[in-house]
Amino acid sequence: MDSSLARMDAMAQAELVRSGEATPLELVDAAIERIEAVDGDLNAVIHRRFDEARAEAQSSDLGDGPFRGVPMLLKDLWPASAGDPFHMGNPALKAAGYRHPTDANIVTRYRQAGFVIVGRTNTPELGLSATTEPMAYGPTHNPWNTNHGAGGSSGGAAAAVASGMIPAANASDGGGSIRIPAAMTGLVGLKPSRGRISMGPLQDEWGMSCQHVVSHTVRDTASILDATCAPFLGDGVVAPGPARPYLDEVGANPGRLRIGLLDTNPRLDVNPECVEVTRKAGQLLESLGHEVADSHPEAMDQIVTFNQLFSTLARVGAVENMERLGALLGRKLGQDDVEPGTWAMAQGGAKVTGAEVLAAQAAQHEFRRLMAQWWEQGWDLLLTPTTAEPPPPLGKMAPSADDPFRSLTGSVPYAAFTSPFNTTGQPAISLPLHRTADGLPVGAQLVAAYGREDLLIQVAAQLEAEVQWANERAPMHL
Repeated sequence: MDSSLARMDAMAQAELVRSGEATPLELVDAAIERIEAVDGDLNAVIHRRFDEARAEAQSSDLGDGPFRGVPMLLKDLWPASAGDPFHMGNPALKAAGYRHPTDANIVTRYRQAGFVIVGRTNTPELGLSATTEPMAYGPTHNPWNTNHGAGGSSGGAAAAVASGMIPAANASDGGGSIRIPAAMTGLVGLKPSRGRISMGPLQDEWGMSCQHVVSHTVRDTASILDATCAPFLGDGVVAPGPARPYLDEVGANPGRLRIGLLDTNPRLDVNPECVEVTRKAGQLLESLGHEVADSHPEAMDQIVTFNQLFSTLARVGAVENMERLGALLGRKLGQDDVEPGTWAMAQGGAKVTGAEVLAAQAAQHEFRRLMAQWWEQGWDLLLTPTTAEPPPPLGKMAPSADDPFRSLTGSVPYAAFTSPFNTTGQPAISLPLHRTADGLPVGAQLVAAYGREDLLIQVAAQLEAEVQWANERAPMHL
């Protein structure tokens, strides 16, 4: 059964438990065996809670939700799990052996859904980079080609799923960190609308980051969203509720849509392979009956100014993050406690005034409203490359003392098409529609109006039925 389990999505594994063909413990044991077999080559799972997972799989307290017994991995960033390591790619937290005392809200929803948490995945320090090569834990390798990276900041999650360790894994997205690694490893990666999934208690919904998963199938992406989207008391933003379960949108007819296509960026050149995936996706959408035309929000042409605003808030965010890490450790952090890039960002952020922060936030609000106008003009979706470059060789973007900003500046081509929609709060999905001549995955991104995950799921399912990408697995897939 183990070899077939590696190719099953989360819904299929859950059905095995419901039908009595497998027990939760059997699913968990099989996932542990797969992690032990391949993770030495990938470095995706940095914290293993195998004994705890086996006990939870046999416990009467195991959640009786739709994914009862299915193994899950958590990204080692903000979704804390009670009593487990919580290091966020940071060497100081690692050295202290810090463990968080409580579950994050999203983890509560996972447990209620019946998922069994078997470990935590690698991430760049504080999730600040589009490559997962933290100094604390070393690089995560791409299962399609282990000389290349798996993206970031959810690179460990993506490598684990793409290699067949588990069917879906928790991921988060503050500038593209679900969609970028999904594109680089041949997975589906949906960034939900702002306020769709609770970010508490360690973060707030009004920020640019959100939580969801990377998966092989659209139906997993939809059904896990159904299981986790109920808000918690005190959430700062709550997205409008869906008209029906998201799973019901898989196979539903979206009708004839107007889809704008954008494959250029005023700040950088877009790799021809990334242009190709976008054009191929446009042609496929036209063959499905949709109208596709070269069009995009005019605000996207101001992307250079937008990136300056994004950078201002990111630098200030580095200061805040260091303060929060210091509070966890009970002391003030110094230069040796973080990576050179994080320290340099925080030093720059300390010079930003409160007035500059407010001005950047105001400009972001204006950007959000300008972007929304394009969808109000009758466009349903925007189609872009997910990234402007294919997966980079490992080491190309790794942080260093000589070049502390290398991972940050190197992330620009990977976040150019994704980060604007963290500011607007719109849902966006990366789909694995192409591989380069070297066999590396690249993705196409679809973006909907705020609150319209239903439309993204409908169209993604249409494309999935045509391409059937889940049949194509990484060479390292078990």
